[in-house]
Amino acid sequence: MPAHPDLIAQNAQFAKQIHKLSDTVYTAVGYAASNVHFLIGDSGIVLIDTTETTQAAENILADFRAISTLPITTIIYTHSHRDHISGATVFSEGRDVEVIAADNFTSDLVGVDNSRPAPNKALMARTKRHFGISLRPDERISVGVGPGDRPMKGMGGGFIEPTLRVSGTTQITREGFDIELAKAPGETPDHIVVWLAAQKTLFSGDNFYHAFPNLYAIRGTAYRDFDAWADTMDQLMAYAPEVLCPGHTQPVVGADAIRMALTNYRDAIRYVVSETVKGMNAGLDPVTIAADMKLPADLASKPYLQEFYGHVGYASRAYFAGTLGWFDGNPTSLGELPSALEAKKIIALARGAAAVLKAAQDALVSGDLQWALELADRLIAANDLSADGAQVKIDALRLIADDTVNAPTRNYYLLCARELEEQSE
Repeated sequence: MPAHPDLIAQNAQFAKQIHKLSDTVYTAVGYAASNVHFLIGDSGIVLIDTTETTQAAENILADFRAISTLPITTIIYTHSHRDHISGATVFSEGRDVEVIAADNFTSDLVGVDNSRPAPNKALMARTKRHFGISLRPDERISVGVGPGDRPMKGMGGGFIEPTLRVSGTTQITREGFDIELAKAPGETPDHIVVWLAAQKTLFSGDNFYHAFPNLYAIRGTAYRDFDAWADTMDQLMAYAPEVLCPGHTQPVVGADAIRMALTNYRDAIRYVVSETVKGMNAGLDPVTIAADMKLPADLASKPYLQEFYGHVGYASRAYFAGTLGWFDGNPTSLGELPSALEAKKIIALARGAAAVLKAAQDALVSGDLQWALELADRLIAANDLSADGAQVKIDALRLIADDTVNAPTRNYYLLCARELEEQSE
């Protein structure tokens, strides 16, 4: 199936391999969406993150056993996203292990209060689309920072509750390693980074990876603090690491290369903030601000700032909503018509659904795909020539998906197109 060539090329970032970073430090990349890191001590192993499924964890552990048969005695969670905490029971191999996380570690795998209303069904449906969970392997090129074709058995199934929670900056010694654990909010507020001073090796969790940062995830997330994430880049640079091990994609080696990457990552986040604030203060709405926002050429050219995972426009809109809320400042928006009523009025203004359908089909043919989608949505919302409108939408979604470099967008569009097809059968 067609896909953007740059998105296909990004797959090199998660070629399956256990990387030897030193005699005692190894990183497993490409077995799942996220990485697993091993610190081999004299009598046991410290593990950093545990991947997304029990099956992936089993595969990683089986291959790693060719390197070391020592037991895993300590597990460190860099943060609470389920793709980092779901294989712990596999790596513990039935033993009681120490599990370390931040003091504000929170996970949707445990402690869920089902007595309170929550949009869990909506979040599950959107997550499925975001990651393209039921797409064919040839459709799901990747998830942007991890392989698309990966084991899904045991998703979220191997979590172990933390036994030690740390705050601020904490020094520990485990299996002969002097380890610094530091709170470092970014993609989540409960992030910690792991610093091995003797090896000058830093494990950054999801605060850096080889793609534009996912400042807003289209599956649905609470506001991610952009300023805190940018500040964390300065915190990481202060360590002056010579090896950087992210939670996704390949390790980065070399002090100069790491400093440059973290500097540019920070500057990209701050650019989105400054440009969005400029538009907000000028009274512009979030859609207008985001529509033409692009990184400056010197940042946009960097391979680790391509929009394989995060998206500049989505980030800008998230900053607007996260700091000012949903209201765009236009009083008309306070009484906005429901989509079905607005669609019927627009169709009447256009002198009928046939004219709207013709315009949508013409837009599809001419490549004005977003306009085709918006016209098709009105036909669907008004339930007027809705089957024809749905077909226009299906075709437009697939054409956009084939041309986008952003993996979550591609996955979301392709799965929505399939859902529309299934509804019409």
